[in-house]
Parts: sequence; structure tokens; C-alpha cells
Amino acid sequence: MINRLILLLSIFSLSTRLNAQQVNFSEYDLENGLHVILHKDKTAPVVAVSVMYHVGSKDENPERTGFAHFFEHLLFEGSKNIKRGDFMNIVSSNGGQNNANTSQDRTFYYEIFPSNQLELGLWLESERMLHPKIEDIGVKTQREVVKEEKRMRIDNQPYGKFTENIFYHLFRGNPYSWQPIGSMEHLDAATLEEFIAFFNKYYVPNNAVLTIAGDIDLEKTKAMVAKYFNEVPKGKILQRDVVQVKPVVKQIVDTVYDANIQIPAIFAAYRIPGMKNRENKILDMISSILSGGGSSRLSMKMVDEKRTALQVSAFNYTLEDYGVYITLALPNNNTPLDDLLKDIDAEVSRLRTDLISESEFKKLQNKFENDYVSSNSSMIGVAENLSNGYTFHNKNTNYLNQQLEQIRSITPEEIREVAKKYLRNDQRVVLYYLPKK
Repeated sequence: MINRLILLLSIFSLSTRLNAQQVNFSEYDLENGLHVILHKDKTAPVVAVSVMYHVGSKDENPERTGFAHFFEHLLFEGSKNIKRGDFMNIVSSNGGQNNANTSQDRTFYYEIFPSNQLELGLWLESERMLHPKIEDIGVKTQREVVKEEKRMRIDNQPYGKFTENIFYHLFRGNPYSWQPIGSMEHLDAATLEEFIAFFNKYYVPNNAVLTIAGDIDLEKTKAMVAKYFNEVPKGKILQRDVVQVKPVVKQIVDTVYDANIQIPAIFAAYRIPGMKNRENKILDMISSILSGGGSSRLSMKMVDEKRTALQVSAFNYTLEDYGVYITLALPNNNTPLDDLLKDIDAEVSRLRTDLISESEFKKLQNKFENDYVSSNSSMIGVAENLSNGYTFHNKNTNYLNQQLEQIRSITPEEIREVAKKYLRNDQRVVLYYLPKK
């Protein structure tokens, strides 16, 4: 009787928590194709204004890589009504903060303001979309900014080029084969006309999602959205085809030398399905089993017990069309890299053959539920998650509210089958990452 009561209370607690985490929103389209998502939350006088453009490095010409990331910088230069260099000053002087980021699949701009500055945020994003400054002086300035970023984040960063090498092998002939930072030679060779053409093609309302989350009045917000975005002209309809890649049928081995490191590393990477595929979420769970914290399998075995690794990790690099599952280790006490790889492979093999325990599975579900709650604990987090649902999940903005149900529906049997299907030695890249003298 007591066990049954505990079970009923647990089910009630879970149900209450799931319902409490439902994110309410409304959405609609402007005539120019701009999709608008509104989330009202009065718990704090804060509002997040964001625009997600469905353009990333995979949309670039192979001879002009780096454009999407370059525009992440260039579109802060100013506009017809904002002087060069004033964009960020306007934000900070009105109590706000702003940023942007670019991936292979999208570019995301946002501002976080006190809620009484909502209109300012909408005006800034409409200026960015309607008539930004794309001029020679801005292009030259941002070229140097991007070059310095590449030097700091990649060229002079320890292990900074491992993704570049992994993606090159796994995606030959596919736009995912290059990284968002792109080629500095391509940016130097590009003309102003090429930059303008790229903007006119991709930074249009019908290729974007405007998401506003926070302390807002819905009707007043809709009126402001119309005021600032109705006049933006609609762009041409984009046709996107997924570029297929040949299957990896045998293990690829490569060696990279890095002058920025003193400790070598070993990487093993597998091509996996994109974010729309349920199996991608299961691979997220496999990452947590292998290296999600100090009590994870790889950490306990290689760092704590055998002390052969300084660091060991497994993670899912999620993309729209495909993904990459990466394992890595740094040796301790001069442990040979091949020994580290054998230990990682042994734990992967155990996942491929044995079901995880009930306690491990429960811990896994709790972690993913808590991660979901954390990801929606800020207004900009909610705005980005709503935008992702519409952009990457067949215009299903409500995907955000379906994730917990999806997490709870995954079974230990599925975890074993997905590991068996994708984490195979004959369809991976092994990368030896060694110090360069």
C-alpha cells in the first residue's frame, strides 16, 4: 500500500511539474512572410527581442566561405538611421544587453531590455533587417575583427582545429565540411557586391523568425511589430536541398600536429542524424551516460579508477541535416593514445550490447528534465527555444513543449539500439592530435 502511494505521489508530482513547465505562446505571419512568436511572462520587468535568420555556413558558396559569420559582425555596423558604431552604445545606454551567434544552420541576434524599452529593441532589429550599412569601410573593419577572432579562437587556441579536421573527413562534398569561421582568403577576395547579394538573398523577413518573450502586452506588441516590420519587403523564396554524403564504410585515421599544445589527444567521431530525428536526442542521452559529470562511466573508469586520462568526454554536435558524435581523451602519466581509445571503445561496446540499469536510466531522465527546465529559465532562453522549434522542426513552434514527453518516452532498449546503429568502428574518423615541435 505504501509503495503504491509513493508511486501515485511520484506520478502526480511529475505531472504537475510537466504542466508547470508548459510555455504558452501565440504566433502569426506578417504579409511579407516574417513569422512572429510572442510569449508573455510578467514575472520580471524584462523583455527579450530576438531574430533568427535561417542562414548559416552551409548556405555559403564553397569559394566564399565565412559569409554567414561575417554578417553576424557586419550587421552591427549601423544602418540608414544608426551611425556606424552606435548600435551597441544605444543598447547599453538604455539598460540593455545584446549579442549574436552563428552556426552552420542559423544566425541569431538578440537584445534584452527593461520591458519599457521593447519598442527600442524592435526598432533596432527592423533597422538591421531593412537597411543596414553594407559599405566598404564596414567590410574592411569587420574583416580585421574576424581575422583576430580566428587567431584567438582557432589558430592560437589549443586543440582549436579538431572540429575542422573531423568535419572535413565526415562531410567531404557537403557544405558542413567547412566551419562557420570560414576562410580569410575567401573574405579578402569577396567584393562588396557579393556581400550585398548574400544579404539580399538570406536576410529577408520570409527567412526569419521574430520572437519576443517577457513582460509584454500582446496587443500593443503586435501593433509595434506591424509598425516596424510591415514595410520590410519580402525576399525571394529559398529552395534548399540537403546535400547527401557518401556513407562511411571503413575507419578513417588521420594525424594532426598543433604547435599550441603540449599534451596530445585522441578523438573518435561518427556521423549521425540531424536534430529532427528522434535518434539524435537518444545520442544526447548516450553522451550523458558516458561523460555527463564525475559519476559518468568514462570519467569514473579513466579519470578516477585507472587514472589514465586527464580529461575524457563524449558529446553530440547537433546540426540540422546531420550531426557528429565525438569522443575524446587527454592522457595522464604518458598513457598511450591507443590505450585511451580502447577504454572508450570498451564503454561504447557495453552500451551497444547491455541495457543500462534502472537506477542509471532514472538518473538520466531526471537530468534531462532538469536541463529542460534550466534552458527555459530565462526569457532569451525561451525565445531561442521557440525560434528553434519553428525554424528546425517543420514550423512546429510547440516542439519546445513536446520535448519532455519525448524524453520520457525514450527506453533503455532504444538507447542500446541507437548505440549499436551509429557508434561503430567501421564508420568513424579517428584523429590523433599531437604536439608540433
